[in-house]
Amino acid sequence: MAEPYTTALLLTVFAGLLASSVLLSRLAGRASVPLALLYLGIGMLAGSEGLGGLHFESYAWTFRIGTVSLVLILFDGGLHTPLGAIKEALGPAAVLATVGVAATAALVAVLAHLFGLGWGAAMLLGAVVSSTDAAAVFAVLRGSGMQLKRRVGATLELESGLNDPMAVILTVALTGSLAGGGALGWRLLLDVLVQLAVGTVAGLLFGWLGRVLLGRLRLRVHGLWPVLTTALAFAAFGVPTLFQGSGFLAVYVGGMVLGNGALPYRSGLYRVHDALAWFSQVAMFLMLGLLVYPSRLFEVGWIGLALGLSVALIARPAAVLFCLWPFGYRARELAYICWTGLRGAVPIILATFPILARVPGAHRVFDLVFFIVVVNAVVPGSTVRWVTRRLGLESGAPPPPAALLEIVSARPLKDDVIAFYVSPASAVAGATISDLPFPEGAAALLIIRGEELIAPRGATRLSAGDHVYIFCRRKDRGFLQLLFGQAEEEE
Repeated sequence: MAEPYTTALLLTVFAGLLASSVLLSRLAGRASVPLALLYLGIGMLAGSEGLGGLHFESYAWTFRIGTVSLVLILFDGGLHTPLGAIKEALGPAAVLATVGVAATAALVAVLAHLFGLGWGAAMLLGAVVSSTDAAAVFAVLRGSGMQLKRRVGATLELESGLNDPMAVILTVALTGSLAGGGALGWRLLLDVLVQLAVGTVAGLLFGWLGRVLLGRLRLRVHGLWPVLTTALAFAAFGVPTLFQGSGFLAVYVGGMVLGNGALPYRSGLYRVHDALAWFSQVAMFLMLGLLVYPSRLFEVGWIGLALGLSVALIARPAAVLFCLWPFGYRARELAYICWTGLRGAVPIILATFPILARVPGAHRVFDLVFFIVVVNAVVPGSTVRWVTRRLGLESGAPPPPAALLEIVSARPLKDDVIAFYVSPASAVAGATISDLPFPEGAAALLIIRGEELIAPRGATRLSAGDHVYIFCRRKDRGFLQLLFGQAEEEE
C-alpha cells in the first residue's frame, strides 16, 4: 500500500506547486517579473535546500520530461504562426537560427574563457546557451498582452522556434568530443546540414499528412481531435530524430503547416494545445527549479552574473547585428531584437547532456547556465514591456473584445465568420447596418460594445470601438475588408 500513498502524496504536492504558480502569476505580471522566473523560484523554494525540502536530482527524467514539454510548446507555437508572418520573417529568422546561433556560441565561448573557464567547458557553455528559448519568448510575447509590430514579433517567434536544432547539434557534438576525447571536424557541418534538412522535410511531410488526415476523418467525439493532433506532434518529433534529423525543427514546421490549413474543430484544438503548452511551461520550469541547488550557485555567482550580462549586452547584440544588417531592419527594430534574446528552459535541458555523459566539470557548466538564464530573465525579460513602448514597437492593433463569437464545427466550413474592429477613422463608423452595402448572403451577426452584446438590426448604428462579427461567403471576404478594414484575426 506504500505505492498508492506515495503517488497520492506526489500528486498533492505537485497540485500545490501548480496552483501556487497560477495564483502568483497575476502578481508577477503586475511587478513585471517574467513568469519563467516565477516558476523557477517556486521550484527552488520547494526544493531540497528550500522550505519544501523536496529532493529531486534526476537529470535523466529532467531531460525526458523537458523534451516532451518542448514538443508540446513548439507544436503550439507552430499552430499559431500565420502564413503572412512566415513569408515576412522566414529569411532573417532562419539566418538568426543558424548563423546567429553559431556566432553566439563562439562569442560566449571566448567570453567564458576570458573569465577563467578552460576552452572545452567554455565552448560547451557557449553551445548550450546559444539559442533563444521558445517557451520564454512565447510566454513574454503572447502572455503579456502586448501586440508587437508584425515583422519584429514574427522574427522573434520564428527564430525561437527554429533555433533549437542548431543548439542541440552543437551541444551533442561538443559533449561527444569532450566525453570521448575525439576532435571536431568537417563532420559537424555535415551533421548540421543533415539534421536541418531531414527535420524540415519531415515537418512538411507530417504537416501535410495531418491536413489530409484531419480533412478526411470523421470523429463524433470532439475530444478525440486534440488527441490525434498531439499524436501527430509526437510522431513529427520522434520519427525524424530516429533518422538523424532534428525533431524539434520538424515538430515546429509541422505545426505551422497544419495550423495554416483548414482544420476541423479549430477553436477547440487551439484552446487545448494552448492549455497543453502552458501546462508544459509551468511543469517544466517547476521541475528545473527543483533540480537546482542554491548553495552551488553561490560558488559561481560572480562568473555567472558577468556571463549573464555578457550574453545579454555583448554576444546577443553582436550576433543579431551581424545577421540582420542585410535585411533592412530599422535601428529601433534591431535594438529590440538584440534586447529580446530570452533564454529559458532549453539551455538548462541541454546542460543535462554533458552531465548524463559524465563530462568533467559538467555540473559547474550546469550551474553557470542556470545563472545565465536567471540573469537574462531579470534583465531583458522584466523590461520587455517598457522597451516595447519606449521604442514605439506596439502594433496599435485594437483591444480584444470582452467576448468572442465562435462557430464550432467538426468539419471545415466553406463560409466564414469574420470579426472587424470599428476604429474612429473607419468608413463604417456612425453608419447604420441598413446603410452598408453587404454582398448578397452576407449579414452582421453580433456587435460587441464594451461589455454589452447587441443583436444587429437595420437601424443599429455602428460606433467607434465596436467589434462586429460578419457572416459571408469566402469569395466576399476581400470586399468586406475594403469596407471594414483588416479582419481582427489577421492583425
